[in-house]
Amino acid sequence: MIGRTAEYGHPEAVMTAAAIDYQRLEFPYVRSPDQGASMPVRHPVVIVGAGPVGLAAAIDLAQAGHQVLVLDDDDRLSNGSRAICFAKRTLEIADRLGLGQRLVDKGVTWNTGKVFLRGDLLYSFDLQPLSGQHRPAFINLQQYYVEGYLLERASELSNLEIRWKNRVTNVAVAPVGVRMDIDTPDGPYVLDADWLIAADGGRSNVRRALGLESRGHTFRDRFLIADVRMTADFPAERWFWFDPAFHPRQSVLLHQQPDNIWRIDFQLGWDADPEIEKRPERVVPRVSALLGADAKFELEWVSVYTFGCQRLDRFRHGRVLFAGDSAHGVSPFGARGANSGIQDADNLAWKLALVLEGAAPDCLLDSYDDERGAAADENILNSTRSTDFITPKTEASRALRDATLELARECGFARRLVNSGRLSVPSTYHGSPLNTPDIDTFAGAMVPGAAAADATLRHNGRADWFLAQCSGGFTLVVFLDAGCASVVSLEAAQALASTQIPVHTVLIAPRGSRPHAALLEDVAGGLAQHYDAKPGTVYLLRPDQHVAARWRAFDADAVTRAVSRATGHSDDLR
Repeated sequence: MIGRTAEYGHPEAVMTAAAIDYQRLEFPYVRSPDQGASMPVRHPVVIVGAGPVGLAAAIDLAQAGHQVLVLDDDDRLSNGSRAICFAKRTLEIADRLGLGQRLVDKGVTWNTGKVFLRGDLLYSFDLQPLSGQHRPAFINLQQYYVEGYLLERASELSNLEIRWKNRVTNVAVAPVGVRMDIDTPDGPYVLDADWLIAADGGRSNVRRALGLESRGHTFRDRFLIADVRMTADFPAERWFWFDPAFHPRQSVLLHQQPDNIWRIDFQLGWDADPEIEKRPERVVPRVSALLGADAKFELEWVSVYTFGCQRLDRFRHGRVLFAGDSAHGVSPFGARGANSGIQDADNLAWKLALVLEGAAPDCLLDSYDDERGAAADENILNSTRSTDFITPKTEASRALRDATLELARECGFARRLVNSGRLSVPSTYHGSPLNTPDIDTFAGAMVPGAAAADATLRHNGRADWFLAQCSGGFTLVVFLDAGCASVVSLEAAQALASTQIPVHTVLIAPRGSRPHAALLEDVAGGLAQHYDAKPGTVYLLRPDQHVAARWRAFDADAVTRAVSRATGHSDDLR
């Protein structure tokens, strides 16, 4: 648990979780031995930024056995709820990092959204169309809890060090490393790193030090966030109003959070004065208009934001790799900020781990830019479209938007045109050089590059989950026939497991079979359905649980070639 930060940045267990107020924690600066060294000390990996993205990357690399140093220029967790909607894919990544269940237990689970026009409900939608999934479509959880839980997980890893009040002021990139100037309360010092991950947010010091600019569009509108403490009987759903009577010609978004906190976003318009709008005498009447004059509530946190959609041209600059808001930014509609940043860390960590181990060439890291750059473009496109729909800038676009909303009362096709924020889903890396193209015919969404779908399994009579079997490395998934005859020999499986880049084999028995203890039964048939699997079908999953390749029959040489391709040993990456 987090209490006072001990020497070298490892928190000591001095409080119970129930007693921790994560917003009030302070982590004291501790002088590092590196500051007294006669020459700059070199570290394998330095991560700048102890937010959700930086901590996720640090934990992932440390779990893989690598020494990681995290630098943060602050001494506190985030103030206010900030990012609150964490998507199913993010929770699956958190499972692999060792804290998924804790996030779900604390968060408010929701799968349903509702869209209102003025006072009327237009329609509802379900964000969890797949059955048999371990994690919900979304949870709502204040960012300071997520950071706190990540930090507590980080404190369990002896090869992960965090230094508070260490501000990066300059960065110089060399062919074989990075040199950083660090400022501290004790004065400056110099640090070297083999690799630097910049996860230091939208105002990135690393980005500024390298003279890099994010390019894109800033939207001419402002929104007020009000975190309100109250007891209410609203369901745990996402409610979005267009032109409600309590806030005419504008939009409002409502989310439930833990601890009886509710997030309310009010559109204000571009001309609103941010400082005036944050005053309680301006906020309280807006909240009362929504909740009713007799409603009892307290303001917990208030902020006014202007947002944009922008990105760096490249996320890799030699030995410096940008992740999260330092690499790209989107509007908050659709919960694409923190979720996409954590997916950046998920994509980057396994690749950097292989490079550090000498198991992959450093050109593998170019695929990080390929894949996550495409994901950023997808998020920016969706975010821009959402913002344009929510905040029309002309009377003509408003009239078209309102006509679409009126049609959505009765017409399903119009509901597909309504855009109150296309909510975060994992990107499929179509066209990635790491993918092995199909040579067989498949149906469904589990194409090479897709994030793997979960399903219920049974192992030794106990319920289990598919993705829990696919954690930490490459996984070969083999679907058996009703007799549970494996097309992969024990010798072949052992050979794949003993290569420089090991491949773990998971054998899936069909529903209704009587598998022996080494097999997992597809108890509801959901796994075979999601993956369009027939007896003998084989899937290769990457360490980040994205599909690398698939075949209708096992071929050891084909699997070896696919692993080689997925780890940068293909001519396509050179």
